[in-house]
Amino acid sequence: MLSIKQENLLKQVQKPARYTGGEFNSVVKDKSKIKFRYAFCFPDNYEVGMSHLGMKILYSLVNAREDAWCERVFAPWDDMEKLMRENGVPLYALESGDDIKDFDMIGFTLQYELSYTNVLNMLDLAGLPVRSADRKDLTPLVVAGGPCACNPEPISAFIDLFMPGEGEEVTNEIIDLLIKHKEMGSTKEEFLKEAAQIEGVYVPAFYDVSYNEDGTIKEVTPKNGAPKKVKKRIISDLDSVFYPDKFVVPFIDIVHDRVVSEIFRGCIRGCRFCQAGFIYRPIREKSSDTVNRQSKALCENTGYDEISLCSLSTSDYTEIEQLIPKMFDWALKENINVSLPSLRVDNFSDELMEELKKVRRSGLTFAPEAGTQRLRDAINKNVTEEEVIRTAEKAFAGGWTAVKLYFMLGLPTETLDDVAGIADLAQTVVDTYYRNPDKPKGMGVTVSISVASFVPKPFTPFQWEPQDTRDMLEEKQKHLLSCVKSKKIRVSYHESPTSLLEGVFARGDRKLCDVIESAWRRGSKFDSWDEFFNFQNWLDAFDEFGIDPAFYANRRRSFDEILPWDMFDYGIRREFLEEENLKAHRSETTPHCRIKCSACGANMLNGGKCDARR
Repeated sequence: MLSIKQENLLKQVQKPARYTGGEFNSVVKDKSKIKFRYAFCFPDNYEVGMSHLGMKILYSLVNAREDAWCERVFAPWDDMEKLMRENGVPLYALESGDDIKDFDMIGFTLQYELSYTNVLNMLDLAGLPVRSADRKDLTPLVVAGGPCACNPEPISAFIDLFMPGEGEEVTNEIIDLLIKHKEMGSTKEEFLKEAAQIEGVYVPAFYDVSYNEDGTIKEVTPKNGAPKKVKKRIISDLDSVFYPDKFVVPFIDIVHDRVVSEIFRGCIRGCRFCQAGFIYRPIREKSSDTVNRQSKALCENTGYDEISLCSLSTSDYTEIEQLIPKMFDWALKENINVSLPSLRVDNFSDELMEELKKVRRSGLTFAPEAGTQRLRDAINKNVTEEEVIRTAEKAFAGGWTAVKLYFMLGLPTETLDDVAGIADLAQTVVDTYYRNPDKPKGMGVTVSISVASFVPKPFTPFQWEPQDTRDMLEEKQKHLLSCVKSKKIRVSYHESPTSLLEGVFARGDRKLCDVIESAWRRGSKFDSWDEFFNFQNWLDAFDEFGIDPAFYANRRRSFDEILPWDMFDYGIRREFLEEENLKAHRSETTPHCRIKCSACGANMLNGGKCDARR
């Protein structure tokens, strides 16, 4: 329930529905009957945060407890933040309108490195010190998880504890422990000492880091009984783990405004640039009956007319051809569209194409990632041009007229010939459409090329590789544009300054905490948004502390260097990653997990089990 003061602000902002709460399926509880209040914060705006599956899962998970209440908090847009600061309105949770500084726990999901300044901004807007060391009381405890938690060092000074890995079990364990210590009247340090013993919990204050003269890490020393290695948490059985039967339905359009149904975690492919493909291992699948049941319940309880199957590679799901007919049996009767993102061109079957013809046709999206076979082999994409063209032929014969192709610039070993190959492959797809006798009559084709800048990430074979400099990336972008000859091909690419920052913070250490705080105090926030991004702020912040961003982004690292994330065990053997790196430089491929197990080591996190071995 919003206060009069809060409500008065809503009349003056662009999208008041971002801040009202009260949406269908949102959870409101009696405060007198609960022991624990959790503010789940997404450090981006409402439309982005409300699209995130992990937040939907954990929101419902905590609210399934009778003794806890989880509420949503998003980063206020610039117009709302300005009014909140001018009128002394602290950051509040949507369900109750209460200030989050009075909650027991404040949790951030870290999906993207350029959201870090928003974390600080939200803590400050809540009326809390941004640094963990300056927050003396046991509550509110500030925690964080998500993919960026695999290297949390650049933001470690601001968070009390991190949860690397999957959150369904560890979240409840932390809540139980915090309730116990609240009732005992414990200090923050007493709680953190016990929390550090939970598998999947990292307390950065319990680790001392020393440095060599050249700026590399000399040693990481745990203290207060903290483990030397922090093992990520995983969920072994996806069929039995908690999954919501309803989502909060927003009042306004959001980025992904549909039901999302998770079908499996992990990836069999081993693309060497892809962090998600490694940190979410081992493979664990849901049964098609479970996915079908959960999908139907979500549609019935939300009223959505579109459902998207969620995974890193949907067509690698072993029961996909059983699942789709089961879902279509009820979805088509209700005019519900089923979308399958993340399809692979090398297993896009005729049967799957026939099923997809039954639903509304949107564009098909595929990711060759590189323009030449040599470079696709170097990154272990294991896709040939023939497979791309054969899939395009199927799609065009099936009535599709729009194809989106994802590529990367700046991949290790890339040359300008590889860049030109992107335009050549797109042109071949265009030509394939016009050669197809079964193409839709009277309609042209659109081939969209989306080009991201490669950023080396922790726990990948490319974690030691240098990132291309801004000048190198801009030269390659210009070369690509000059190679595109057809108006049927559209090209979009990412700006290189944001990619540079992403590279710095993806592989940075805790010395960058000062830089992040300085940039935020200079006004940086919403750094992933063009209208807010101020690169000069960041350059000034780096200069203030005598730090060269190239040290983190553009430097090749040796295999024997201690990396900032070496205190984490994500299940992937370092020797395996080194072998994959060397194979990349020889343009040698590694078969995917269902052809041959490469002994990456991730299955040992799951008692030796991996669904890829089915």
